[in-house]
Amino acid sequence: MPQISIRTEDDRVFYDMAGNDHPCVGCGCCCKFFRVSFYHGELDTQPGGYVPEALTSSLTPFRACMKGTESGEGRCIALQADNRCGIYDNRPSVCREFPALLEDGSLNPECVRLKRLFSLPIPGEAPGPAGDDTQRAA
Repeated sequence: MPQISIRTEDDRVFYDMAGNDHPCVGCGCCCKFFRVSFYHGELDTQPGGYVPEALTSSLTPFRACMKGTESGEGRCIALQADNRCGIYDNRPSVCREFPALLEDGSLNPECVRLKRLFSLPIPGEAPGPAGDDTQRAA
């Protein structure tokens, strides 16, 4: 089972996964599907910020998102060809807070849904046709 480090900061929960054997390292589905939006105070141009502003777009005066994800269905600019995050140590809070694995070690149902959507194998599940949950919500 992958090693999960769960920590809290400012009453928020962050999930950090050690090693290279966890499902979010080789998948990248969430980085290809969700709009990665967050409070502009996380930008490296703000005091205490850390997300590289050059890789973001402004959504509102107070919200930014990673370039490529503005429409809600696009590849995050920080996602590298090997499906690893190019700014992992400086990724936005929304990425830090999204648990690929639940506390019991099982895959997050959203990860399973996205893996099916992108026709990727699901760890622990026999290969076969995708289920009804491959359809995007209207």
